[in-house]
Amino acid sequence: MRERIEGGFPLCNRLLLEMHEKLMASGRGSGKLPGEFRKSQNWIGGTRPSHARFVPPPPQAVRDCMAALEQFFHQDSLPMMLRAALAHVQFETIHPFLDGNGRLGRLLIVLLLREGGLLSQPLLYLSLYFKQHRSVYYDLLDRVRREGDWEAWVDFFLEGVYVTASEAVQLVQRLTILFNQDRDRLIEQVSGAGVRSALAVLAVLRERPLCSLKEIAKGSGLTVPTVSKAVERLITVGIVEELTGQRRNRVFVYAAYLNLLNQEELGMIDP
Repeated sequence: MRERIEGGFPLCNRLLLEMHEKLMASGRGSGKLPGEFRKSQNWIGGTRPSHARFVPPPPQAVRDCMAALEQFFHQDSLPMMLRAALAHVQFETIHPFLDGNGRLGRLLIVLLLREGGLLSQPLLYLSLYFKQHRSVYYDLLDRVRREGDWEAWVDFFLEGVYVTASEAVQLVQRLTILFNQDRDRLIEQVSGAGVRSALAVLAVLRERPLCSLKEIAKGSGLTVPTVSKAVERLITVGIVEELTGQRRNRVFVYAAYLNLLNQEELGMIDP
């Protein structure tokens, strides 16, 4: 899906349907029409529509609503950041799928910002910010629907973008420092020709901190035996750990790097 976006495939309902199909292919919601707009009424909160906090448009109106939203994606009279803020609310209000609306609605923000040239890579994820402020998030969506209070929602959204972007910059800086320290430690402690292959393996693990030998070999262009020796050197230095305890199909982790990423995801890194 990322290849299609990078290849210039436009942001449209067809792309959203394809993404939803991939997103819901397995696990929770896999039996709720992946890749199709809903054909029955849904609701948010409560056990039935009459007790719900919010009832989205009826199923027969979904396609027209989504067609109008698709046109709004490309409404260039508004700044893209504002367009993303408004489109997210509209998508969640239409609630076009039986399941997965929240996940796809958050991805939509990234897609819009990337299409508008505000992101070169899909690296700004507001999911954690929305989760940390869950009650405010839902309250502001409801206030837009009940009272038309778009201003409060936009203020919240822009604050979330600012906070999330600032934390992302801090995380990249910490990851860069860690990688440079580990690279220097590797150069100091590994001698001879082996240091070059060890550095190549470390570079792959920087991009994908959890890998098998075959995956590392594919990413580095080295043979599996060469990768195996390089990984052992990284384990000896204390940079890499083996997770499975098996002789075959072993999986290796760049532990400190992955821990930093996990701490950020859990909101454990101080601002």
